[in-house]
Amino acid sequence: MRMLKNRFLMIIAGFLIAAAANGQGNLIKQKVKNLPNYDYAPYHFGFVLAINQMHFTIDPIDNLHEKTFLSSEAEDVLPAPEEIRVLGIDYKPEYGFTVGIVGNLRLGKYTDLRFIPSLAFGERVINYNIAEYRGGEVDTSLMKKRIPSTYIDFPLTVKYKSERYNNVRAYVVGGAKYSLDLASLSDKQDDSGNKEIVKLKRHDFSFEIGVGFDYYLNFFKLGTEITMSYSPFAIAEREGNMYTGAIEKLQSKYFQLSFTFE
Repeated sequence: MRMLKNRFLMIIAGFLIAAAANGQGNLIKQKVKNLPNYDYAPYHFGFVLAINQMHFTIDPIDNLHEKTFLSSEAEDVLPAPEEIRVLGIDYKPEYGFTVGIVGNLRLGKYTDLRFIPSLAFGERVINYNIAEYRGGEVDTSLMKKRIPSTYIDFPLTVKYKSERYNNVRAYVVGGAKYSLDLASLSDKQDDSGNKEIVKLKRHDFSFEIGVGFDYYLNFFKLGTEITMSYSPFAIAEREGNMYTGAIEKLQSKYFQLSFTFE
């Protein structure tokens, strides 16, 4: 008898939970949609504010530890050693910010073509662990090379959207991006006035992929998006110094958290 009572209570509880869930679902379904005709416009515009983090993919040269460099290839290492070896290379990304203009062209019910020319500011630091040889003695030190970048980005992406659920819609984006580094146009030097730096090429091309959510508000659509860009091309300029001579290939990698207002 007690077992039947427990089963009965469980069945009643199950019906109550199902009814509550169904009622809640109906309330959610009855929620008023903001901007109901927004996605039917052939095109629209907006702007983007974003936080970025610029990274590198670094491939050192083969047998890096056995490669020796002359003091003339690293004039900022003082006092000048007889020769130098690079023991290791790594980098530290820094946070930057991006501003841009959104252009959106409707291709279909779930597909848009997006062009978002942007101005991105950021910086990366490459760390070189080096061994300095002087008169039979060896000293180790860390050389840091700061690489500021100011990019004009021209990404062209396709946005594939899910079905709209009330005032929220998920989506994925994918495409390609051309970047022009304005900082590489000047004769750059570090804070101490030394010109032994790592210069990047002016032009870069990368592939981009990301995910995000659109939130339909009363007067505009707010988007939150995370994207990653990766360049398959080498971007280090060969300056005939130790800092580029120790690197076989230097590629750009880029993460960004964006907020779009459309």
